[in-house]
Amino acid sequence: MKLLYFAWLRERIGVPEEERDLPASVTTAHELIDYLSAQGSAYQAAFADRELIKVAIDQEHAALTASVVGAHEVAFFPPVTGG
Repeated sequence: MKLLYFAWLRERIGVPEEERDLPASVTTAHELIDYLSAQGSAYQAAFADRELIKVAIDQEHAALTASVVGAHEVAFFPPVTGG
């Protein structure tokens, strides 16, 4: 699965994107964040405040409770404001 990180998430993790093979136990975006947070302190820092994390699954905005099973791409980003 391709994982994309934007804005301060990218800065904290240190990469804009990566490919990961996820364990079968990771079925939702929330579980994906749990899994990634266990991968090291950079991921823990990036995902520390989940209320600020937005997700898109295969380029569609989704809730953290949404399934990632069969997804090709998951993007994480902070809330976006316009003006």
